[in-house]
Amino acid sequence: MSRTPISVIIADDHRVVREGLATILSAVDTVEVAGLAADGAQAVGLAVEHGADVVLMDLHMPGTDGVEATRRLKEERPATAVVVLTTYTDDDSILAALEAGATGYLTKNASAADIRRAIEAAVSGHTMLDPLAAARLIHAGRRNDPGRSGKDAHLPDGLTEREAQVLGLIAQGLSNAEIAARLYLSRSTVKTHINQIFAKTGSRDRPQAIVYAHRHGIPAEEDPPGHDR
Repeated sequence: MSRTPISVIIADDHRVVREGLATILSAVDTVEVAGLAADGAQAVGLAVEHGADVVLMDLHMPGTDGVEATRRLKEERPATAVVVLTTYTDDDSILAALEAGATGYLTKNASAADIRRAIEAAVSGHTMLDPLAAARLIHAGRRNDPGRSGKDAHLPDGLTEREAQVLGLIAQGLSNAEIAARLYLSRSTVKTHINQIFAKTGSRDRPQAIVYAHRHGIPAEEDPPGHDR
């Protein structure tokens, strides 16, 4: 039995980009392009009209930009995921998009395979960050709290050291399986840590947790720690 295709709206103010992305995605058998939008307001309208699964959203568009459109869409149709596709990788743009509710963040040099993976991840509730965007958040987080000193540092909201490690790896865009491998933990243990992180930080999803990690200067581990005892 074949799966129902993922319904996608493409939002970009450049016609050649919209149509190019539509051509690329039309060749993906798991994706159905439901509409093309020239600005954020049109993207929200089309997503609501078609009950879209995902909006592939440019950030800087005339009128309603991608950040505001994402915010409106999450209010009007929370079930629709947003994957940002943009040329911008500055800290402010990345954080604004994630805070507004975006699930993925890609740059426009992403490959067709990257875009497909980000769309599929978004539908599954997972976050996919462009490596450059993830790196910018990690470095910015370290600048925000250069005095943090690992085990001796005070962690916010009752986070344990292990939870902080997991949170830092979430902020790097790693999946549960990748975090489990990095920290030598079982997937179920990672899931338990993530549930605790969400509860303690008031995050409803991974994008909000990523923003929290950045705001509190919690970086990813550069070297994997040893096994838990």
